[in-house]
Amino acid sequence: MVENGTATFASPDEYCAAIKAAKVDLFVTAGGEFKGRLTRFKLGRLHVLRGQENLPRISFVALPPTQVHISFPLSGRPGLIYCGLGLNRGDLIFHSLGERAHQRTAGDGDWCVISLPREELAACSKTLIGKSIRAPSESFAIVPARGPARLLLSQLSRACHLAETREELIASPRVTRSLEQDLLSALVNCLSTESAERLLKWKGRHADIMARFEEALAVRSEGHLNLSGLCATIGVPERTLRLCCAEFLGMSPGRYHLLRRLNKARSALRRANPNTASVSEIARDHQFTELGRFAVAYRAVFGETPSSTLRRVSNGTE
Repeated sequence: MVENGTATFASPDEYCAAIKAAKVDLFVTAGGEFKGRLTRFKLGRLHVLRGQENLPRISFVALPPTQVHISFPLSGRPGLIYCGLGLNRGDLIFHSLGERAHQRTAGDGDWCVISLPREELAACSKTLIGKSIRAPSESFAIVPARGPARLLLSQLSRACHLAETREELIASPRVTRSLEQDLLSALVNCLSTESAERLLKWKGRHADIMARFEEALAVRSEGHLNLSGLCATIGVPERTLRLCCAEFLGMSPGRYHLLRRLNKARSALRRANPNTASVSEIARDHQFTELGRFAVAYRAVFGETPSSTLRRVSNGTE
């Protein structure tokens, strides 16, 4: 994607790859044809990224440690569930530097993340409210006062509309500077403790457990999840991992492991050359040794058989 503008995507892999500003693994949790849209623009040193998806999903996000990030949902309920905490429109997440965290949606997703250099936020907040705002050591969610929240969403909506419909205008230095000042002012007012109510602080230990859980899954190739062995690797009791997965993912560790593998198999089917690839071959590549069970599990999540996905590629409808 270009620095300013919008683009649409027909697959989760392309959508995640285009985000670029963070490492994102995304796994859809329901059937249907994925449709994603990303709108991005740069206003001076302020970067804005808006993401929209039409299917419920779980994602694991790793933010770079070089920038300050503030994210928030743009849609109403069900909104985003970030590390087990449900967010409403107008709520903000103030991220720690380099945070790794899970977020999920129960339906359509519409979210935004604003990032900027640490020194820029500190200097701007010092000028506007008389004190420096710095990235927290532990992420937390806040509910801004109604006025500042409404103003931030209004300024953001205006900027996104320009990026989506008038790319040449948002690239104008005069317009860019005006939008940057307006957004920074609105953002600082939302983050200031005088106008915001802090929600439950992050459960840092649970987030760390879930990050280690992802690391362990990434290096495991077996189809069946050996939960006791995985817990020994992570260094937590099985009961603790189950509680964390229920809180952060809305499902058991085994179910999430299966969902990851099914999504990866679906991506492989979508990329495959139907003239040379087969469903059974792709299933085996993803450690599904029983083709019948694979087809049943695949259809239960995605609403179609693996062969239907491969045929759709063959028919050129992907």
